[in-house]
Amino acid sequence: MSEEIRFTVDGGLATIELTRPRALNALTLGMIRAMHPRLEAWEDDESVMAVVVKGEGEKAFCAGGDVRAVYRSIVDDLGGTGPSELSVSFFLEEYRLNHAIHAFSKPYVAILDGVTMGGGVGLSVHGSHRIATERLMFAMPETGIGLFPDVGGGWFLPRLPGEVGTYLALTGARLDAAGALALGIATHFVPSARLTGFEAALATTIGESDDGRAAINDVLARFSQPLADDPLAPHRGVIDRCFQAASVEAILDALDREAAAGSAFAADAAETLRHKCPTSLKISLEQLRRGRAMSSLAEVLTMEYRLSQHCMQGTEFFEGIRAVLVDKDHAPKWSPDTLAGVTNGLVAQHFAAIPGREFSL
Repeated sequence: MSEEIRFTVDGGLATIELTRPRALNALTLGMIRAMHPRLEAWEDDESVMAVVVKGEGEKAFCAGGDVRAVYRSIVDDLGGTGPSELSVSFFLEEYRLNHAIHAFSKPYVAILDGVTMGGGVGLSVHGSHRIATERLMFAMPETGIGLFPDVGGGWFLPRLPGEVGTYLALTGARLDAAGALALGIATHFVPSARLTGFEAALATTIGESDDGRAAINDVLARFSQPLADDPLAPHRGVIDRCFQAASVEAILDALDREAAAGSAFAADAAETLRHKCPTSLKISLEQLRRGRAMSSLAEVLTMEYRLSQHCMQGTEFFEGIRAVLVDKDHAPKWSPDTLAGVTNGLVAQHFAAIPGREFSL
């Protein structure tokens, strides 16, 4: 068994544990390849009634995909000219796993105890139950590293209330447990101190039941707790007014007007956007607008796989990873470095099909 991921079955409860705590349980291709067939086998195994997925340690559920490895596979191994075998395979197989979670017919319980970003969101948000603890830190930070909110972000983000999904996607803003619960990103809140008892109760109750979903709901009724109001609630009006605009430039203009009228929240959001990758901002907004009109997750993932492969052929992802994860100077030199430089044609190129590299289930 891989040292990166662990599988156990106790009665009718199967458990997946991501075991890279020093790397904040970042998702590797090996972990994806280990997890997907297990999930498919449990789908057909009548003795397995539910699945729990969690991360080892107290810091993270999963901080994202192992994008540093993708970066290295092109920059170090191929001299910066891709695609590499890893850049082709990683996104394809990750997105297939995301869809398998979405299609899984049995309860799928993700325990979001700690950092949950990017690829970690893809491992959780498509399942039936998402359990937040007080340590949850949720974010889709991809516009800061030259990417876009993938792993089905084009599916779930536009379907959040109002324009809050657009706000989260473009700014990379972080949510705590109360924020995630209020938006439906998390379905329940269980304090971290009660997790051991919660998991034990799940195994016992499922083992004594012939209905996994009813058993989980019974345990959640005993262990989950309500939380305070949505911390974004006071700002929802500003978010909806500003982030409904048709372009990133128009969003910034709207935020600046709100800031001039006294909104510190709008001023902060505008400042944040001005430090993100201009290309990422524009392709992400287009991704979310297109995704809102799409009828299935598979259709969204087809779009996102095209986006991922075009990003691997560009420059911004490599500059973003260099600045944030490799050199850690946090001073990326984007090209184009202004929104005006990101033409409609450049945005459209990111959504074009790539012959021989289309998403398939």
